[in-house]
Amino acid sequence: MALKIYGIPKSRTFRALWAAEELGIPYENVPVNFTEGVKQADFLAVNPVGKIPAIDDAGFRLSESLAITTYLVKKHGGPLAPATLEDEARALQWTLWGVSSIEQLLLDFIGNRYSLPAEKRNEGIANAAESKLPRPMGTLDEHLAASPFLLGPAFTLADLNVASLLYATWYWKADLSRWPHVKDWLDRCFARPGAQRARKLRE
Repeated sequence: MALKIYGIPKSRTFRALWAAEELGIPYENVPVNFTEGVKQADFLAVNPVGKIPAIDDAGFRLSESLAITTYLVKKHGGPLAPATLEDEARALQWTLWGVSSIEQLLLDFIGNRYSLPAEKRNEGIANAAESKLPRPMGTLDEHLAASPFLLGPAFTLADLNVASLLYATWYWKADLSRWPHVKDWLDRCFARPGAQRARKLRE
């Protein structure tokens, strides 16, 4: 088995696992945790930065979850791959938008409202993040009102990358009623067989 995906599924590693499942490619998930695992010499040989996820694809080593998903889709092609140069640019645009506009807000909101142990939650951080979500979430909802997926009628890398940023929001059943098109889109994305297989690993 050539492809090794390093990391634990309940982390950004989920994105890489989902991509591999969607593409139907064989892989080995090598469990590496956030604390001691990332300090081990064998993992640092794969990713000297010491963060998960990382992959080793027959000697080609790569880190950063969204770079990994992009690489896997470009290598293996299929319906997940953007069909044109313009769609490839739009997939990158949405991916960068997600990272810069919503990822940290969602981490702060979901962590401090739902997922962290009660004694570690900070309601002030959760409230501040929640107050900033309407603008980017509204942008996404407006786009999805006119299209079932980010690039058009079919699920692609753009959807996988951005939906994976929103996974915890969907999993913890945060109130998305203000953005019904986002909610419906996430339901479609995470109902996919590849997503379901990756979700079982994560959950």
